[in-house]
Amino acid sequence: MTLVILAAGVGSRYGGLKQLDAVGPHNQSILDYSIYDALQAGFKKIVFVIRREIEAPCREFIEERYAKKVPCELVFQELDALPEGIVAPEGRAKPWGTGHAVLVCKDVVDSPFCVINADDFYGRAAYQEIAGFLKTCNDAKDLKRFAMVAFSLKNTLSEHGTVSRGVCKVDQDNNLISVTERTGICRAQDGVTCEMEDGETAYLTGDEPVSLNFWGFTPDFFPHLEEQFKEFMESGLKDLKTEFYLPSAVDRLIRENQAAVSVLESSERWVGVTYKDDKALVMDYIKGLTGQGLYPEKLW
Repeated sequence: MTLVILAAGVGSRYGGLKQLDAVGPHNQSILDYSIYDALQAGFKKIVFVIRREIEAPCREFIEERYAKKVPCELVFQELDALPEGIVAPEGRAKPWGTGHAVLVCKDVVDSPFCVINADDFYGRAAYQEIAGFLKTCNDAKDLKRFAMVAFSLKNTLSEHGTVSRGVCKVDQDNNLISVTERTGICRAQDGVTCEMEDGETAYLTGDEPVSLNFWGFTPDFFPHLEEQFKEFMESGLKDLKTEFYLPSAVDRLIRENQAAVSVLESSERWVGVTYKDDKALVMDYIKGLTGQGLYPEKLW
């Protein structure tokens, strides 16, 4: 099993490389805890998706901490990392999004794999859940059965600004019906609000299961992803900031009956560092888990 870590962000809102920032008692990053939990759950390879401009600090960080513990690969999400014959529109500066970040891994991932964000602390149970699922994906009949770990929306909000989440609909058998990317999500006086495509504000209960880009796939997913990305690039992008979202790609496969996605729900609290002020909360949370004996003071 392979762990794919989306770590290409340069931390414009955070003010630095949040994926490498220390939050643990001995300068551990969220990445350290994610990889520690993944190895405990049985993952055997780590793939880091980064950008060339942060290669030097990331490579030094990875070689110092993980290279002797588990095989590691670095792949690069760049504007010109495009399928043959596709050209980026002039003026585009922003990366192509999470769907593209996963697609650039296709040449180095040849086993069932899990996708996570580098700056999200998901908790050990999430890795155990997805590992249990991926270990059943070696038979051909399972190639179109994927999975995601969902969290309750109210457990995933930041106190310091808005967030984006993939809001999920799930059937009675815990199969994903749809996942819709919602932006501008924040707490309000009478609940939780989000921004709709038309600019209007909508209200949510806070109990909705949401995607935090914690997915389980097989390599069979890559051809579907590449086909959709080509269509995205050939659609005549009028908005130079439009992104190719991973949840949207999965949602389309479900709607077209090309895949089924099992939803593995986690009741654990999510913490992350979207904003600089989130860091203190993350540090306190990890300190509490360490105090309970769930993590050693020194991970490695």
